[in-house]
Amino acid sequence: MTFMLTACGDGSWWNDDEKKIDADQIKTLIPSRVNDRTAWAKDIDDITEQLGIPQTKENICSIIAVVDQESNFVADPHVPGLGAKAVKEVEDRFDEKFKDKLGDNIGGTVAGYFQEVLRNQPTPENNYLKQMRKVSTERQLDELYREIFAHMAKHYHVSALTGAARLVGQDIGEKLNPITTLGSMQVHISYAKDHKRQAGNIAELRTDLYSRYGGLYYGIHRLMMYPVQYDKSIYRFADYNSGMYSSRNAAFQSMLNDLTAADLSLDGDLLLYNKNGNPRAEKSESERELINVFAANNVLITPRQIRSDLKSEKENKFESTETYKAVTELYESKIGKKQFYAIMPEVVISGPKLSREYNTNWFATRVNGRYQTCMQKAKQLKT
Repeated sequence: MTFMLTACGDGSWWNDDEKKIDADQIKTLIPSRVNDRTAWAKDIDDITEQLGIPQTKENICSIIAVVDQESNFVADPHVPGLGAKAVKEVEDRFDEKFKDKLGDNIGGTVAGYFQEVLRNQPTPENNYLKQMRKVSTERQLDELYREIFAHMAKHYHVSALTGAARLVGQDIGEKLNPITTLGSMQVHISYAKDHKRQAGNIAELRTDLYSRYGGLYYGIHRLMMYPVQYDKSIYRFADYNSGMYSSRNAAFQSMLNDLTAADLSLDGDLLLYNKNGNPRAEKSESERELINVFAANNVLITPRQIRSDLKSEKENKFESTETYKAVTELYESKIGKKQFYAIMPEVVISGPKLSREYNTNWFATRVNGRYQTCMQKAKQLKT
């Protein structure tokens, strides 16, 4: 049986002949060290019911494993040394972020004002830099950044004709807020915005993500609400870290690698993307090699069709494209091996909340270990 869940676009599920477990049984699968296991279990039960996800042992243990890895079941997790890391981020690179997000001229202007605000507001004796050193959770840091940017928007007095004034007055806080993954399952704010469960502005959405229910809702949605044919749980866990379908796409890149002399990165991204997540016009290495391989093997798929097919790489339908089918057919005929569906993506993880760099294999392996522990407990349940 295909492991985990297979979903159609409307969120319904099939291939599920496992018996379901209830909230009391979910509670027994959550590690005993967790405070208020009853509440966590009830929320997991309610959310999976709402999203149409069967409460099987496999599905519940997958959720539990990711929550435990990301936050140890803490809605607003403590991050050791967060204050010092945040200050270092500001002092080392934050002016570069202004220039990157807003452009050199505008970014440089706003960055200078930002540094002045940090050192002198709300008072020189208790300035924002000093407050930043004291934060211990990402919510505290997030709210402090929002306060800083609100101050800037209120007090930054320049001509209304300048881009700097316009940006400060509108969405500079959201553009520059470095807290982009939030809550007990560390969901990216852009994903939550695309799948909002209730009306409200961005500040209210961020607050919701820091709640137990909100953090679980968006994390479970991100983890489970897309169809895959993985035969091992670890690939879905890898996708949670490096992006939907990255394990499938890394396998596609690996098959393409065997058809060309190039040495493609197996990162699961078949196109190049800008910071907003939109495909860039520039061809990726994978796209260039697809054009070369198809030309060398008289495959009648045009570069335009390749680009169109690759735009669906973050969706299930990519597997139905002419490009995907052509590569798998060439792999089997030229290499003489059966096509394979998924491998571990080679993606490095870094950020201000991490003490050092890790990779997707590290993350997925850790989650999978927690999943296996949960499943051992689940075998004892009577269903």
